[in-house]
Amino acid sequence: MTKPSTTRRLFAYALVYKFRIIGALLILCIAVGAELGGPYITKTIIDKHLTPDTGELGPVLLLLGGYMGLLLIASISNFSQAYILQATALQIIKNMRMDVMRHIQRIPLRFYDNTPIGQVVSRIANDTEAIRDLFMSFMATFVVSMVQLTGIFVALFILDARLALYCLLLPPLFVVIMIVHLKYSKIFITIMRARLSDMNAMINESIVVMPIIQAFRREKVTLAEFEVLNEDRYVNQIKQFRIFSLSSRNIVGTIGSLVTALVIWYFGRHSLEGLISFGVFYAFIDYLGRIFQPIIGIFDQLTNAQRAFVSADKVFAIMDLEGTEVEKTEEVSRPQGVVKFENVTFAYKEGEDVLKQISFEANKGETVALVGHTGSGKSSIINLLLGFYEPDQGLITIDGRDISTFSKQALRKHMGIVLQDPYLFAGDIKFNVSLYNRDITLERVKDALRDVGAAPFVERLPHGYDEQVVERGSTLSSGQRQLISFARALAFDPAILILDEATASIDSETEGLIQQALKVVSEGRTTLIIAHRLSTIREADQILVLHRGEIVERGNHEQLMALGGRYFKMYQLQKGEKAS
Repeated sequence: MTKPSTTRRLFAYALVYKFRIIGALLILCIAVGAELGGPYITKTIIDKHLTPDTGELGPVLLLLGGYMGLLLIASISNFSQAYILQATALQIIKNMRMDVMRHIQRIPLRFYDNTPIGQVVSRIANDTEAIRDLFMSFMATFVVSMVQLTGIFVALFILDARLALYCLLLPPLFVVIMIVHLKYSKIFITIMRARLSDMNAMINESIVVMPIIQAFRREKVTLAEFEVLNEDRYVNQIKQFRIFSLSSRNIVGTIGSLVTALVIWYFGRHSLEGLISFGVFYAFIDYLGRIFQPIIGIFDQLTNAQRAFVSADKVFAIMDLEGTEVEKTEEVSRPQGVVKFENVTFAYKEGEDVLKQISFEANKGETVALVGHTGSGKSSIINLLLGFYEPDQGLITIDGRDISTFSKQALRKHMGIVLQDPYLFAGDIKFNVSLYNRDITLERVKDALRDVGAAPFVERLPHGYDEQVVERGSTLSSGQRQLISFARALAFDPAILILDEATASIDSETEGLIQQALKVVSEGRTTLIIAHRLSTIREADQILVLHRGEIVERGNHEQLMALGGRYFKMYQLQKGEKAS
């Protein structure tokens, strides 16, 4: 299916407010008509009331009053149309930004695996802002200019049809100049937008990994890499400004001066011959001078328009990515939590399987641990269970139902997950546990924190449960952050609890608290644990040992130790003992 053009899609956003825009344009026509009436009134005063034969003051004052009235109408109308158009533009961009934000939540995680976060941020923040300039500045300027030019040429034909015909050559001439301007300017604007996106991505990455950059003394190298991007954007911006300077005000002003000189010569010659009045001469020059202001206005906004179209292409490219709708889950019943993998094979890249024929079953109330070296496929199993990716072969079921038949939201509604690197959001502690879920009361938050052993340190904080947490929770220790993320998972009361190396980065004392809490919260739930510390999974009902994407051993701790295989060696190494 052919996708609509960028222009049509932008027009579709504007079409939602068509009546508001049409109303603004009608008010604009009134404003332009009022503005263009001024020179004609002046011409009437000069020709009919400032001649030696007529010297009546009354009609002149009446016409001047009419002139002032037109100026007042033009002023009010211009304010009204500008306010309506710009308010509409802001509403259009608000809608577009929300559409992009909604869509990035529908896009599969594969996209984020290969896309820098800064580029996505740039699409939502910078590129939509550039599109705003199209609706706020260029659209208003273009429409105003078109209406003004139409009105000006109507007035010119009323004054002198033959000379007005010659003036009709000006718009096509300026259109040709604009086409040339757009052709060469777009090249540099596209590069500029791309470099801005790259710079945002690099800035985002640098801030996230600043401790690594400083620890490994990579500051100068990072600056050098950023300078390359910054310099490339600067060079292309200079080239674009050069084109703008040559083909906008400069050339329009030159042509305007030449045309005005020719008109003065034309009228001057006819005035000497007595064929034309001074009032017509004045009005024609006034209207002619007004032709070039709308043209300059359009030229001034061409860069914004090009930037907007380049940005719109990038925004719509994001919105064209296939995604799944975020569905409501109010009616989703709680599952028993029986998880089953049947001959599951999966690859992030085609031909490079990270899981091969994986089969196991985790029943309600059981704890299943996944162990193995880095890259063995542990996290991939969890990613498939959560529906972040789809298996290439095989079947994954919960309570006997294929998880591909669930919506992603229904699938995850009764799952809780705790990651190795816990993420805390900006907000207070009670929000970080409840995540604004209305079903989770303050008492439930406190109970969850108490169950995982976090209540004592939370209550010692200056504001207790209302203590503000900065982004990522950097003011708390890793163990404290982990305990809060445990409480978050428990507060949601999941049927299936997933612990992804959740005890790998905490101290022994905190680990002891979590282990004690887990014995309570795991009862009645299916719990899957990815563990590096084998000492934390000794009580697991089933331990799966993975190696290069395959389950090479399975059983409980005693069975695997008795087997004397890979698990036995890993356990002995962690205890610091030599395997026999």
